[in-house]
Amino acid sequence: MSDNTDTSLAVVVLAAGQGTRMKSALPKVLHRIGGRSLIGHVLHTASGLRPQEVLVVVRHERDLVTTAVAEIAPGARVVDQDEVPGTGRAVQVALAAVPDFAGDVLVLSGDVPLLEAETLQDLIASHRSTGAAVTLLSAHLDDATGYGRVIRDADGGVRRIVEEKDATPDEVAVTEINAGVYVFQAAALRTQLAHVSTANVQGEMYLTDVIGLLRGDDLPVSATAAADAAVALGVNDRAQLAEAARLLNQRVVRRWQLEGATILDPATTWIDVDATLAPDVTVLPGTFILRATTVAEGATVGPDTSLVDCEVGAGATVTRTDATLAVIGAGATVGPFAYLRPGTYLGDQGKIGTFVETKNSTIGERSKVPHLSYIGDTTIGTGVNLGAGAITANYDDLTKHRTEIGDEVHTGSHNVFVAPVRIGEGAKTGAGAVIRKDVPAGALALSVAPQRNVEGWVENNRPGTAAADVAARARSAQKADDGSQGQDG
Repeated sequence: MSDNTDTSLAVVVLAAGQGTRMKSALPKVLHRIGGRSLIGHVLHTASGLRPQEVLVVVRHERDLVTTAVAEIAPGARVVDQDEVPGTGRAVQVALAAVPDFAGDVLVLSGDVPLLEAETLQDLIASHRSTGAAVTLLSAHLDDATGYGRVIRDADGGVRRIVEEKDATPDEVAVTEINAGVYVFQAAALRTQLAHVSTANVQGEMYLTDVIGLLRGDDLPVSATAAADAAVALGVNDRAQLAEAARLLNQRVVRRWQLEGATILDPATTWIDVDATLAPDVTVLPGTFILRATTVAEGATVGPDTSLVDCEVGAGATVTRTDATLAVIGAGATVGPFAYLRPGTYLGDQGKIGTFVETKNSTIGERSKVPHLSYIGDTTIGTGVNLGAGAITANYDDLTKHRTEIGDEVHTGSHNVFVAPVRIGEGAKTGAGAVIRKDVPAGALALSVAPQRNVEGWVENNRPGTAAADVAARARSAQKADDGSQGQDG
């Protein structure tokens, strides 16, 4: 048994690979599930362990990965892998960056996003209680294709790990896989990495070779099988990305159900890990609650709704709506078929109705934009009702201008407000009005032109058409009717 009294922890995250099976210009670890990149999930989990050091090893598209790491975990150190390929070399260069570290080294893969801090805490506790030189996380899969296999002795001890491409047919048949998660004693790891070669099919320094080397030096090697094999699943292609997303979403949905949210159809409901649902929220089928969206108690969202970074107030109803960076007040109603663009603020008890688009606008308490309208760069007071077909013409081809509508304004149908313009408190507008000038408080605004009818225009300009034929018959019938009425008189 090894002796290691230093209980400090360093986490090494492997993120240097190209991920060719993703067939993507984007580095594999930056692909997203549940609102976070794969490496974002790994770094978030690592932070829950409160490590002394976090080291992220990069190579392929290193600038993109480094930028992402700096945003997610500003305290992490980025270490560049050199031209020597392989996970063993990646860990070796990471350890070189912390030459005085003497505690435990937790190695994680940047493409294994479903691990939870509790699983890793148990792994570390097991490692320290047994005094093993290394403790690895394994899992049993019905289909182990693509994973390294854990090869055990007759007595059940871990003998070595073999990569699938280097495995014999008997080894390929093994269903216990290596999750790519290890806790090493730093001193033992440094010593054995110096002996790892590239003499294998891939010509790489395999970190897994350290297991056999430790066994060869009669140092204890331990393995802990994950209770849930899903936590060990890595992502190597788009199919595995989708499967990881499904499993993560299943976990998130169940968590909110247990917290008191009603989610009618978990299979068609997608909730990002940073979203928040209060008790007594109801989520209907086909709904996406994404990024940092919050939904307050008693609200109903869906069906067929997408909310991105939105706030939904208590008791609000959002139906068949697409919204991004919008705030929906308590008791408000939105939809169906509404489009809320960034900067929309709907006050308490307000309404954004059917086929309405809003952008960068504040709609006050109890105010309504019921249907068929575009409201952009607008401030609307309280108790306002806009008639159907309201349009704020906010763009003059060079500059965006604002429309201001005061409290208790009621407008007629099919109004156009040509910004910049202000409608005073309590004002009214007539149907079809084009409002180009400010309207004083309490005034009635009309823009009515005399109607002119050009008799016989269709018959004269569209002869031979169905419209001309029915118009001619109607005119003849009207003349006949007028004539009979004259005789009767």
